[in-house]
Amino acid sequence: MSVTIKDIAKIANVSHTTVSRALNNSPVINEETKKKILEIAKKLNYVPNFNAKSLVLNKSYNIGLFFSSISKGTSPNFFHEIVEGVNSIIEESYNLVIKGIDNCNDFNYISKKRFDGIILVSQSESDNSFIYDVINKEIPIVVLNREIEEENVINIIAAEKDGAYKAAEYLIKNGHGKIAIIEGKTGFKSSVYRKLGFINALIDNKIEIKNEYFQVGNYDVESGFSAMKEFLKLKDRPTAVFCSNDDMAVGAIKAIRLEGLRVPDDISLVGFDGSIFCEYVTPAITTIRKPSKEIGIVGANKMLDIIDEAKFDKKKIYIGTELIVRDSVKKLNK
Repeated sequence: MSVTIKDIAKIANVSHTTVSRALNNSPVINEETKKKILEIAKKLNYVPNFNAKSLVLNKSYNIGLFFSSISKGTSPNFFHEIVEGVNSIIEESYNLVIKGIDNCNDFNYISKKRFDGIILVSQSESDNSFIYDVINKEIPIVVLNREIEEENVINIIAAEKDGAYKAAEYLIKNGHGKIAIIEGKTGFKSSVYRKLGFINALIDNKIEIKNEYFQVGNYDVESGFSAMKEFLKLKDRPTAVFCSNDDMAVGAIKAIRLEGLRVPDDISLVGFDGSIFCEYVTPAITTIRKPSKEIGIVGANKMLDIIDEAKFDKKKIYIGTELIVRDSVKKLNK
């Protein structure tokens, strides 16, 4: 049997109403009593019954974490880090409900009775109808990952354009002039930001931009493999390739090896996202770390601020990326 509020009340010699107020950090309970009750709850490993609390306080105690898509174009590492970041903040106060918008055919499912707040990890402008539906229903919403124009929505974004710029610039500083890109999934804003950052770096450093050095990927290993095979067919093949995420970089490495070539001796690679496996493949992949877990943490904290009606100033928050140098880039002699 699990521990209940009545069990704690009996041990603390107070009413179950007092225990409930203490566990919900009510200001009407004095600090000494609150501290005593919290200590007893901790010793008994008390787990809140969110369903019971929801009936009393007219709250669902659910926060929805929605992705544009879970199965198409969302890498497992990115998904895991976002979920881990959000859950690390809300796990003691709310249930986390995870869904993909592409699997949510009926927006009638979205209601204030079901969700106290919604965190959306957005990749595409096609998510806008979902965003406005949530706003119209007056459900608190925080949008992660994609920059949006709506002024009244908290928006947390990684500086992806800047990250892609760093990646291309690093290749250029290492003597590479023939630089290709495997782009991300068509329609995803992250793909656009990363491509723009890459092109801007080439323009600023007066590097020739060749149409044949652009291949569209899908943010998965298979598309990285296929795109690299196309580059390897070129008579004047690139000496370096920027892969718009790490999964595609892994696919690219396999294609290079099957051709009897090596990374970085024959072709250098830089990835994007900072997936944990980058350090353990051979060669270890130089990459741009996107702080996905931190984005989830900041987003969850902002959501709790909104629910608690706390004051906050920033509506749009940019979180920086970081170049992680490993073994997949060769320095060329100019």
